[in-house]
Amino acid sequence: MRRILSLLVMTVFVAVLALAANSAADGTHWPQWRGPLATGGAPSGNPPVEWSESKNVKWKVEVPGKGSATPVIWGDKIFVLSAVPAEKAAAVGEPGGGAAPAQDRQRGGPPRNTAPLVNQEYTLLVYSRTDGKLLWKKVLHEEVPHEAGHPTNSFASHSAITDGEYVYAFFGSRGLYCVDMKGNVKWQKDLGQMSTRNAFGEGSSPALYRDRLVVIWDHEGEDFIVALDKKTGKELWRTAREEPTSWTTPLVVEHAGKVQVITAATNAVRSYDFETGKLLWHGPGLTPNSIPSPVYADGMVYATSGFRGNALHAIRLADAQGDIAGSSAIAWQYDRDTPYVPSPLLYNGQLYILKSNNGIITAFDAKSGEKLFGPERLEAVPNVYASPTGAGGRVYIVGRDGGATVLAAGHELKVLANNKLDDGFDASPVVVANELYLRGQRYLYRISE
Repeated sequence: MRRILSLLVMTVFVAVLALAANSAADGTHWPQWRGPLATGGAPSGNPPVEWSESKNVKWKVEVPGKGSATPVIWGDKIFVLSAVPAEKAAAVGEPGGGAAPAQDRQRGGPPRNTAPLVNQEYTLLVYSRTDGKLLWKKVLHEEVPHEAGHPTNSFASHSAITDGEYVYAFFGSRGLYCVDMKGNVKWQKDLGQMSTRNAFGEGSSPALYRDRLVVIWDHEGEDFIVALDKKTGKELWRTAREEPTSWTTPLVVEHAGKVQVITAATNAVRSYDFETGKLLWHGPGLTPNSIPSPVYADGMVYATSGFRGNALHAIRLADAQGDIAGSSAIAWQYDRDTPYVPSPLLYNGQLYILKSNNGIITAFDAKSGEKLFGPERLEAVPNVYASPTGAGGRVYIVGRDGGATVLAAGHELKVLANNKLDDGFDASPVVVANELYLRGQRYLYRISE
């Protein structure tokens, strides 16, 4: 009898996990950076095509502090990370005053990163989807950043992630926090202090799959990738890496019955065993300052970057083992017009990329690599950090000056609308059901009819 009850409990537990996973994947939530499928697509989303400050803005609320972290959504809750300057300031050289801005080692001359070094409250804010009301907030840490950061970066650039039971707020050098849905901290983890290239700051988000979180720690010091138990924060495995600073997010993929963690970076694209952290395969690296996150669908992984060079690798997982350079595992490649900051969008069998940080788009057939159109300039979004989002058979692109372009997803460029709001956007668009959420430099918007 005891054995039967144990089996029954285990069956129910597995069923609950499967239900939660399916719920996240069907588009009723936006639980992580790049959405329910980690591709930038919203499977069942159908938000408006047109909006302005006076049209289709259901609500708009001011968000304290600064952060380019993309919001995540579960049920009625919107989770936003922000760094809120405290009143007290500490000068460089004083205790807690952080380090001086880095010199530009490439060009010489005076420091480029001169953001004021003041105490920051690293904060998790939770808003209602229905009316934008602030439900609760939690200051998880307070300190003066040890690096000034790039002027266009923020001290809250890592997106949160949630499984509906807990939300995991990651602030890099300021720690990883597991918080329940009422704001109670269940555990926290200090992974060390990053020293980023040119003190540009941090930005990689964690990945969550089944019972564990995976974090990349690529900087100018000792690099590693680590897996943590999501319930306790206990370290399950850690694998050393050799990389300069990167800002990419790990991608967890289940292929042919095996779960692997794929990372994109300057020296190599790599895959690790999800259970043990063992290196499974590795391939050619990307460009310096790797930022875009890889995406996956239908047995293929796409890794790209575009600083001081251009790289796009389409990798066939069925053939990937050992060193894949020059092998059939690399299905196709492209060496121009690739993104610096924005991640690619993989949507309806097509791969969309932006050129550098510009509103210049190219689209490919994801399987074959055939170019469908591009590079084509989108006049309404000249400067773009946010990654494109796919929903309702459309592609949504928002710009740093508040402009937005909506395209028809397809084999040719078709602009459906150009929109404008009184804010600028570095965080990527989020879509749940018929609602579009935009986190700006000052405001959080819900766009819906």
